[in-house]
Amino acid sequence: MEVKSESDNTQARSDNKLPPPSAVLKPRVQVWFVRVCSSILVWTCLVQLFAAGELWRSRIFTGFTNQISRFSAPVEPVPLPPHLPPPRNYTSNGILLVSCNGGLNQMRSAICDMVTIARLLNLTLVVPELDKTSFWADPSGFEDIFDVTHFIDSLRDEVRILRKLPKRFTRKYGYQMFEMPPVSWSDEKYYLKQILPLFSKHKVIHFNRTDTRLANNGLPLALQWLRCRVNFQGLKFTPQLEALGAKLVRILQQRGPFVVLHLRYEMDMLAFSGCTHGCTEEEAEELKKMRYTYPWWREKEIVSEERRAQGLCPLTPEEVALVLKALGFEKNTQIYIAAGEIYGGEHRLSVLRKAFPRIVKKEMLLESTELQQFQNHSSQMAALDFMVSVASNTFIPTYDGNMAKVVEGHRRYLGYKKTILLDRKRLVELLDLHHNKTLTWDQFAVAVKEAHERRAGAPTHRRVISDKPKEEDYFYANPQECLCEGTNCHDLFGIEI
Repeated sequence: MEVKSESDNTQARSDNKLPPPSAVLKPRVQVWFVRVCSSILVWTCLVQLFAAGELWRSRIFTGFTNQISRFSAPVEPVPLPPHLPPPRNYTSNGILLVSCNGGLNQMRSAICDMVTIARLLNLTLVVPELDKTSFWADPSGFEDIFDVTHFIDSLRDEVRILRKLPKRFTRKYGYQMFEMPPVSWSDEKYYLKQILPLFSKHKVIHFNRTDTRLANNGLPLALQWLRCRVNFQGLKFTPQLEALGAKLVRILQQRGPFVVLHLRYEMDMLAFSGCTHGCTEEEAEELKKMRYTYPWWREKEIVSEERRAQGLCPLTPEEVALVLKALGFEKNTQIYIAAGEIYGGEHRLSVLRKAFPRIVKKEMLLESTELQQFQNHSSQMAALDFMVSVASNTFIPTYDGNMAKVVEGHRRYLGYKKTILLDRKRLVELLDLHHNKTLTWDQFAVAVKEAHERRAGAPTHRRVISDKPKEEDYFYANPQECLCEGTNCHDLFGIEI
């Protein structure tokens, strides 16, 4: 074994000699310093990135929500698509094309009847055509007034409805269509026995007149219910009309309770009814000439005072002022006039406006720009008046035309809202007696109130006159079959509200 000498050991220790403490500490401090600085730098970057990210996200989402709020303020939950009834599965016997005639509410009732007839006969119905050739010359189509998609979808469990007649059945493609007007006031037997067999010969039949082609009474209950369903649920106005109608109602309600006066004192009404009471000789002659201008109007020579005495004339604005005061309406009553242009203009309204200064019309409540798209479209303007009339606290028609009747029916359906049905024949007697001073004001007012105690739209049975359907109560004014579901109808109609 080799033994190292002391000198060798000493050399070895000198070769492995440790550095002094200061020499070891200096590199460690440098490494530590670099690590600390690096950590600070990294954390600083992270903080800056996080802050920048929050700022970026805030700007993005703020801008996004601002964009949303521009179009949906106040924000409302997105409505779910409506639940559609399953389509009815049936073999169609043919296609029914209909052209409605008359004003908006006459056409509305006709549409309800045509859907019902199509269901009865298992037909396919084409979306009805609206009248564009009558006195009003309104170019509006069905889709301009009613929500056509809702109309088709909401009734698909009853009848199949097409937006348009298939091309192969049009005249353009050489198809010779069979046209006819159904007999007025007909029951289901007429359609089953006389109309249905025609579809074995003609694939398409065109009803070129649709007013009052279905009876008021004597129909199966299911058909009466379907008429109501179309009227109260299937026919909705377009979203644009609905929105503007709702705005009108909201403005009126913010001002307090309001009465809608359906003042049917328009040129066409006076001309075709022959009612000229209160008009000058020049005005009476103008109205007569207008009546002769339209060959489809059968009655030409009409004695105005005879008509008025029978209660067949609309009340004049001056007569209306007296009647409203006699019924107890105060001077500050808010009155909305639902009508077209009043014959004689503002001058003819002066007496009524003096008696009731808070008279308004849609043209006074809305900006001209809001009504601009509906101008020269009488049916669309009538739709606005219809919505306001249905929503009013009290509805008073001065003539029992189609709008008055259909609005009355809607108000009954909505819970028998107050509708004062003026007894024009009795009122003419009382007005003349007061005018010639036979009745004092107090006597006149008492008599007017007594005459209308039970004429406020309360539940009542529809009056039936079998051989004179034109003179009996109109189905759409009092659809009693649809008003007492879950209630004993006899009990309901025995209550006066």
